[in-house]
Amino acid sequence: MTLNRDSIKNGLIQDIVAEAERLGLVTLMTEEERRESRRRILATRPDDAGDVWVFGYGSLMWNPAFEHEETRPARLFGYHRAFCLWTHVGRGSPDCPGLVLGLDRGGSVAGMALRIDAAKVEEELDIVWSREMVTAAYRPRWMRLATPHGPVHAIAFLINHAHPRYAGKLCEEEAARAIALAEGKLGRCRDYLESTVTALQKLGITDGRMEDLLHRVEMLRSAGQQPIMEEQRL
Repeated sequence: MTLNRDSIKNGLIQDIVAEAERLGLVTLMTEEERRESRRRILATRPDDAGDVWVFGYGSLMWNPAFEHEETRPARLFGYHRAFCLWTHVGRGSPDCPGLVLGLDRGGSVAGMALRIDAAKVEEELDIVWSREMVTAAYRPRWMRLATPHGPVHAIAFLINHAHPRYAGKLCEEEAARAIALAEGKLGRCRDYLESTVTALQKLGITDGRMEDLLHRVEMLRSAGQQPIMEEQRL
């Protein structure tokens, strides 16, 4: 399945995650809940600028899927990029769950700031929320980013520690094993990691943790490592 602007608008992610909801693995946010979440964010913006910035630290860097006018390298202090969210359908399966990225507390993280034109904010943020806020696994917050052209306030999606799919602080070996063979409706988990590392490198950003993790995943793949089954993880 292809994740792009049109497929998101047509409800692709909701359809995929609904499968996990039927299995009792997640609870979908309703359209009304997503709309209210988006309204609260816009009502609490720290400035009165018409344009809106969104912080990309994972797939939003290499496949944003929403229209934007500008991108800038950006750094967020106080949080780091981590594979800390289990996925049972998108990049994994119920018996071989994968992991996707979240922003967890501590350190700092380099990524990309993407600017949405004021006239397109409502429509484009609807796409962002339909993608990122499907199960309330993230907490959208206004965060101050450092960029080469000065600071900007941007919406960042922080991991929700109270969410049942929050994986906590996994050791690198466990994370690598989960990523190595997990695959779901949106593709292979290891491709998600590789695309993130590639996007960072194109921005001139070195993330040693992500590069070490990718190296470990490649070694496990070469060695024919078996996936983590659900009963092994619990």
